[in-house]
Amino acid sequence: MTKASLKDSPRTKEKASQAKSDPASLSGMSALKQMPGLAEQKRVGKKSADQKGAEKKGSLPSASPSTAKTDDAAKLAEVKASGESPQTTTFTQSGGLVDRLASLNTALIFSSYQSGLLYMLGRKPGGGAHLHQSAMKKPMGLCVEDGDGFTLSAGFQIMRFQNGLNANERVNDMFDACYVARQTFNTGELDAHDVGIGKDGLPLFINTRFNCLATIDPKHSFKEAWRPPFISALIDEDRCHLNGLAMEDGEAAYVTAVSQSDTIDGWRDRRDDGGIVIDVRKNKVICKGLSMPHSPRLYKGELWLLNSGTGELGVVEGAASGKGKFVPRIFCPGFGRGLAIKNGFAFVGLSKPRYQRFEGLALDTRLAEADSAPWCGIQIIDLAKGACVDWFRIDGAVSEIYDVALLEGHACPMAIGPTAPEMAKFLTHQKPEPGGG
Repeated sequence: MTKASLKDSPRTKEKASQAKSDPASLSGMSALKQMPGLAEQKRVGKKSADQKGAEKKGSLPSASPSTAKTDDAAKLAEVKASGESPQTTTFTQSGGLVDRLASLNTALIFSSYQSGLLYMLGRKPGGGAHLHQSAMKKPMGLCVEDGDGFTLSAGFQIMRFQNGLNANERVNDMFDACYVARQTFNTGELDAHDVGIGKDGLPLFINTRFNCLATIDPKHSFKEAWRPPFISALIDEDRCHLNGLAMEDGEAAYVTAVSQSDTIDGWRDRRDDGGIVIDVRKNKVICKGLSMPHSPRLYKGELWLLNSGTGELGVVEGAASGKGKFVPRIFCPGFGRGLAIKNGFAFVGLSKPRYQRFEGLALDTRLAEADSAPWCGIQIIDLAKGACVDWFRIDGAVSEIYDVALLEGHACPMAIGPTAPEMAKFLTHQKPEPGGG
């Protein structure tokens, strides 16, 4: 088997035992220096005496404050002023999660703009889970094109990542995919949410700041592709909080919004029941009365979404007829954002309510009635049973995630962040055809 290496750098030499390194022998790929983030990845399955008990519960050790950054400067300043230490982040998982990922032949990828990290949850060759974290500027919407490519909306950019490894290649005998941003489109800070890829091969994304669906433009920050019928002008005002996008056959099919407001910040007053689903192709609102809906996804002819303000995963029955009705299928203990479905299993992203934006909704009452605290993490729902069968939980400094997707065909993927120094070291090229010059 061909291998690539992540060699130790002086900064991470003391952590060498956590990330095995081998000499590079991969034709067409240079050796990589050890990434600090990689050396600090938190993994399951280590057999040290102090971790055996935690392994039985499927737990991962706490992340250091440096790997669990927060964009909330005011909160961080408040913590420092109080003399307290910044919170760490801990990860726990159900005992069957690794086997579940293996049976589905997939790995998980999810984003958190709060932490500024893109996460990839996979399984190690020797058994156990591995969580890889890559620093990104405000990572949000994810669109997996295939096992070797995905698109991410992040900060002021839309980035298209490609896996540089072939099927028989590995980094450090562990990672069977290594993603880097091969195309980066600088859009400016548009508060881009969900993202997809159109028939023309170009990114199509929710431009929340300008209340529209947009694509990239060679000259400007974006090009408007579609606007809700109730938005009177293309203007720099978040009026309805457009957020979710469901694609079908390379076309935008449905979008979600928190309201039909046509005034600046008007959506904040309609969080309880102003949420809507719009059929983009018919240019028509087809479902109303939702509470902060997110993540519409088409699966086997049904339109699924997360009614985030009530904590419900459900379907919009009658969506194709133009008169849809949201029918909840299961309650999830958190503010739902991020949804991926495969083989009858829904991977649902959950966040803890925060500030006034997420608080005071029906979700609070539902949690109280269930005598439950809100989650941050991912629950795997068996749609046939209407029950959570596996889960991955995050506690501590990180309390929000945005999107969830599946990297099918890979066991243990990694990514190199666009600002990581290792970007300059990761070199790949297409191998010559047999008999070529």
